[in-house]
Amino acid sequence: MNDTPVIYLDNNATTMVAPEVLEEMLPYFNRWYGNPSSMHSFGGMVGRRIREARERLASLLGASEEEIIFTSCGTESDSTAIYAAIRSYPEKKHIITSRVEHPAVKNLCDYLAKNGYRVTTVGVDKSGNLDLDFLYDNLTPDTAIVSLMWANNETGVIFPVEEIAEKTAAAGIVLHTDAVQAVGKIPIDMQTNRIDMLSLSGHKLHAPKGIGALYVRKGTKFSPFLIGGHQEKGRRGGTENTASIIGLGKAAELAAAKMSEENTRVRELRDKLERELTQRIPNCFVNGKDAPRLPNTASIAFEFVEGEAILLLMNEHGICASSGSACTSGSLEPSHVLRAMGVPFTAAHGTIRYSLSVYNTEAEIDVVIEHMPGIIERLRQLSPFWKSGACMAS
Repeated sequence: MNDTPVIYLDNNATTMVAPEVLEEMLPYFNRWYGNPSSMHSFGGMVGRRIREARERLASLLGASEEEIIFTSCGTESDSTAIYAAIRSYPEKKHIITSRVEHPAVKNLCDYLAKNGYRVTTVGVDKSGNLDLDFLYDNLTPDTAIVSLMWANNETGVIFPVEEIAEKTAAAGIVLHTDAVQAVGKIPIDMQTNRIDMLSLSGHKLHAPKGIGALYVRKGTKFSPFLIGGHQEKGRRGGTENTASIIGLGKAAELAAAKMSEENTRVRELRDKLERELTQRIPNCFVNGKDAPRLPNTASIAFEFVEGEAILLLMNEHGICASSGSACTSGSLEPSHVLRAMGVPFTAAHGTIRYSLSVYNTEAEIDVVIEHMPGIIERLRQLSPFWKSGACMAS
C-alpha cells in the first residue's frame, strides 16, 4: 500500500483503539502497575479503577455491576456461558443454536455434538431472518441452553433475542446471546429483557484486543470456566488484565455517547455505499437487505468474481474490507452464513463485507464508490463465467 491512505472498512473484524481509551490505559502499564487484589493502597487504587470500569460497562448494558464478569475475549465469554449452562443442568443434553453463528459458538456446539449432546441448529430465510417457529417447536424440557447471536458478524442481520428470551424464560431454559457485534452499535437494556447471559468483546468497540466480558443475570445458575483465585468473585480466576479492563470501561462510556451517531450518520454512510454500488455495478445485491440490520454493516455480493481477488485490488487503493468473517478467512469454501441464506455459489464467493465505524468519513465512502465499479469490471473481464454469458441467466 506504500503511502496510500488507509480507508478502513473492516470494523466487524476489529476496531482502532480510541485515543481516549489509550490515554486512560497507558498509566497502568508502568506507573500504576499494582495488583488490584493487593492489600496496600498502591494496588487498592488500581482495584478502584476496575470497579469504575465495571460500572461504565454495566451502564452501557443497563445491567448491575455484579452481573459483569471480565474475560479475555468474546470466545472465552461464549464458551463460559455454554459450559456454565450444561454444567449447571447436567441432566439436560439438548442445545439449540443457529446455522449462522460465529465459529466461537458454532465450533463449540459441533464439539459438544460429538460428545454426548444433541444439537439443534435453527435455519434462516434468504434475508437471514431466524426461523422462529422451528426454534420454538424445538424447545424441550431437555434443553440446557439456547445460544443465539444478537447480530450477525457477516451480514449485520439482527435476531429478535429479546422476544426469544420471553419464550425461553417461560420454558425455564437458559438463553445466551453472543452480542459481540451488537454492543455499542444498537441500544441494549438488560433491565427490560429476560436474556440470561450475554457475551461481548472489547476490540469490536474501540477497546484493545484481549479483553471481553460476560453478563450473567442475577439468579442465573453459573459454573466457572476458569477456576483459580478469587478474582471476579470466584467466577473467573486469574489476575485481572488491568489496563485493558480500564480501556474497555472507557470504550463503553464512549459507545454510549456515540450511539446516536452510529445510528444516524454511520447508517447514512452505509446506505449511501450500498445504494451507489448496486446502482453502478450490474449483477450485485445486498445480503440481508430486507432484514433488520446493524447500522454499520453492508454485505454486498458481486456475482461471477472471487472475493479474494476483489480484496487484493481494493488493497491497491488502500481500502480495507473483508470477504466474510476474519475467523474463517483462508477457506475456499463459501461462508456458512451465506450458504445458510441460500445465496447462490456465484454470488457467495464474490461477497464483500464493508463494516464502518464513527471514525469513517463521507469522503472515504466516496473513494470506495469511485473505485469499486472499475475493480469489478476488471475482474469480470477475466472471469470465464462472465465471458460465457452465464451472467445473463442470473
